[in-house]
Amino acid sequence: MSLVTPVILGSVRSDRQGLRAARFLIAQLEALGHEAPLVDPAELKLPLLDRMYKEYPKGEAPRVLEDLAVLYRRADAFVVVSAEYNHSIPPALSNTLDHFLEEYFWRPSGIVCYSAGQYGGVRAAMQLRAMLCELGTPSIPSLLPIPRVGKMLDANGRPQEDWLGRSAAKFIGELVWYAEALKAKRAEGVPY
Repeated sequence: MSLVTPVILGSVRSDRQGLRAARFLIAQLEALGHEAPLVDPAELKLPLLDRMYKEYPKGEAPRVLEDLAVLYRRADAFVVVSAEYNHSIPPALSNTLDHFLEEYFWRPSGIVCYSAGQYGGVRAAMQLRAMLCELGTPSIPSLLPIPRVGKMLDANGRPQEDWLGRSAAKFIGELVWYAEALKAKRAEGVPY
């Protein structure tokens, strides 16, 4: 089954390394026949959160939010690519995620975290788990941490060590399992 899985990038820094991780995940998902559009807040130039998408009168939200809402309603799952800033998630990621709510409901998420150091951003991932669950897109049990991201992935997102491809395959397999299960249940109806 082909799935729609937006890959939400969390950093807007000019020298960000997360784009490597996002490109890697997109390539892995597309190789399996899934649609994996990049949601890049640096390109989208999202406004700082003043009102959530749902708080705008119908048809009056900024175009960028309308377009994301359409994409998110089509989504079967989400992949969130997060750096670790001060042991937490980047502010651009929080801003990107917080614009929506119901569009995430009943869809799983997978967390890809990264850092320049050896821990691969896992401290940020722990905080992100709570946030994603509250948004209605609970994360799958597995994480895909990428330590020393600048060495593990080249600028185009190609892995420089074999273990990363194997880890990504397991991570994506688990995400697809949850996405297919929840897609089938959404087709039957949701609790409210």
